[in-house]
Amino acid sequence: MPMIYYVAVILAIGIVALAVGRQRASAQTRGRDKQHSRPHYHGWWAMLLATIPAILLVVVWSIGSTIYVERHIEAQIPEQTDDSPIASRSLAIGMIHNLADALRRLDAEARANLPATFAELQPKLAAKGAALAPDTQDYMIAIAAGANAESDTLRLTGGVLALILALAGAAYGLRSIHPRAQARNKVERIVLWALLGSSMIAILTTVGIVLSMLFETFHFFSSVSPLSFFFGTVWDPRFAAAGAGDSAGQFGLIPLLAGTLYIALVALLVAVPIGLMSAVYMAEYASRRVRSIVKPALELLAGIPTIVYGIFALVTLGPFLRDLSAALTGGTPFIQAQSIFTAGVVMGIMLIPVVSSLSDDIITAVPRAMRDGSLGLGATRSETIKRVVLPAALPGIVGAILLTASRAIGETMIVVLAAGVAAKLTANPFEAMTTITVKIVNQLTGDLEFNSPQTLVAFALGLTLFAVTLVMNIVALYIVRKYREQYE
Repeated sequence: MPMIYYVAVILAIGIVALAVGRQRASAQTRGRDKQHSRPHYHGWWAMLLATIPAILLVVVWSIGSTIYVERHIEAQIPEQTDDSPIASRSLAIGMIHNLADALRRLDAEARANLPATFAELQPKLAAKGAALAPDTQDYMIAIAAGANAESDTLRLTGGVLALILALAGAAYGLRSIHPRAQARNKVERIVLWALLGSSMIAILTTVGIVLSMLFETFHFFSSVSPLSFFFGTVWDPRFAAAGAGDSAGQFGLIPLLAGTLYIALVALLVAVPIGLMSAVYMAEYASRRVRSIVKPALELLAGIPTIVYGIFALVTLGPFLRDLSAALTGGTPFIQAQSIFTAGVVMGIMLIPVVSSLSDDIITAVPRAMRDGSLGLGATRSETIKRVVLPAALPGIVGAILLTASRAIGETMIVVLAAGVAAKLTANPFEAMTTITVKIVNQLTGDLEFNSPQTLVAFALGLTLFAVTLVMNIVALYIVRKYREQYE
């Protein structure tokens, strides 16, 4: 039985402990004047004792079982030689895992009488819809069957132990119920630790992502000079086939960084003015009826997948701008179908709801007393918005623009379809460029060695993108603090 079923049973035991504990606490505290905790705290304490230790056991047991089975499989694989039909041990391990998954599709009788050769077994697996590599070796059958048996045994043992622990925790929690028990303090302490753990998970996840990129970036810089990467103006990675070991190529960052910032700038020039003006209108001028229609309609743009915007740019806007420029010049178009301008405009349209919605919430949060004071001093409505409301909301608006810029810098699909993949330097917004995110996708796809510079450069690009976003946050924080001091 999968571990998820054991988890479901554990949660059911916890719910029963919650109901019984609450009922028992209510019965014991009825007619008493002094009680430390309300009945539902006792129920929650019993539920937490029943679920948390058991679920932790399931998680730890599952991880440990997976590691144990993996090492047992590795120990049974014969040593690979130059004449071995399988190129590497890692490939052999992957084939055994695929075979083990396929064997689970067979019925119990077929699993009990497995043939000794893969040639005899393959028709049975094919009948169950399992497609395996034709060079799967005969010795893998016994290893895969043994791995399945060990996994089933370990899963059953861990599940039973978890259920026993859940029942024991529920029984202990129910027995500890009495009017003066400090169940509330215990529950709140566990909730506090849960909140702390959630915060730590978020922090450690960020640190792990940065470290994983950092180590691979160092590996990349062991083959490519950092100076040629950060200050190079030519991007020509020269993809090498798997196993070729060809590290030749030029990995200049400047064309990709320039394209990223250029397209993001055009997108912000479109999104920020339109989004901010629509936010001011909805917050200050629109009636309730108009606001209830316009704001949801505007936010519908945020629900459209980015690939749809990219198709719109590729099929409609790009050809339209190209034909329009050709008509204006009477000959050769000066706007390419795939260009910085096309990608920036479409991306700006996509980002309008981000600026508008966030700015609207920030503007409406400005205290009404500030507006009334300005109007009472004789200022007009437009002067009040320009000199009171917007300066007061400026820190939040800067945050909204920062979020918009981050979205623009991280966009991929629109750039691929609307701006192309050409990595070059140009100041003409009507020509094609590409961004860092597009090249990260390109470098991590294809038949490449994972330890080649052509692949490892993706981690250097990702770390660079992280650094750019970090600098943007620092600048925005400085602006927010500078202007916030004037209104506190």
